[in-house]
Amino acid sequence: MAALDLHLMASVFGILGTIVAFLVYIAPLPTFYWIFKKKSTQGFPSLPYSVALFAAMLTLYYAFVKTNCLMLIVINSIGCFIESLYLIMFMTYAPPKSRIFTAKLLVLFNISGYGLILLSTSQIPNALLRFKVVGWITIVFNVCVFAAPLSIMRQVIKTKSVEYMSFPLSLCLTLCAVMWFFYGLLIRDLFIAAPNIIGFAFGIAQMILFLVYRNTKKAVLITRIWSK
Repeated sequence: MAALDLHLMASVFGILGTIVAFLVYIAPLPTFYWIFKKKSTQGFPSLPYSVALFAAMLTLYYAFVKTNCLMLIVINSIGCFIESLYLIMFMTYAPPKSRIFTAKLLVLFNISGYGLILLSTSQIPNALLRFKVVGWITIVFNVCVFAAPLSIMRQVIKTKSVEYMSFPLSLCLTLCAVMWFFYGLLIRDLFIAAPNIIGFAFGIAQMILFLVYRNTKKAVLITRIWSK
């Protein structure tokens, strides 16, 4: 009975995590609608989207290596598709310098880096060892996803403006981290639970920063959003 209850709770947290993660993925839609209307990226960074795509690709690979991870496969497949669309639109409207930088990021991380990880880990004959290696790599890059907003946080501190930060998105990211942490904890998967501790901390930090600077003279309260 206890095992059944744990399985049920894990399923609930997994479903909630999937829903919140989907909301996080579609949160930048107002930003990209604004970019489409202005035909310019006007200062928005591409790094969070590139890193988020890479992490989704990596987590998807981890889910296939682990097996029986339907929720991870579904949400990260959706994530890969949505982040790819964002990056295509970013590349379309970015100035030449930003476009070149983004292209380098994609080649370095999303093509070369992912290909190298895929090729090297697929050569590991022991299935358990391969699972652990892919798991640790996934932890590292999922932490990078949560750390990606540091560039925006630095910009907020520098300009004393929350123009490029969204409180609802920060809240969703924090809730997402909580849901996936408990999901990982309940199914006893360190590789899912661990990075979400960092995600929770960064989410709280972003919300605090937003509250500190939201009433400054330079603050412009809009929902221009970066995306996980």
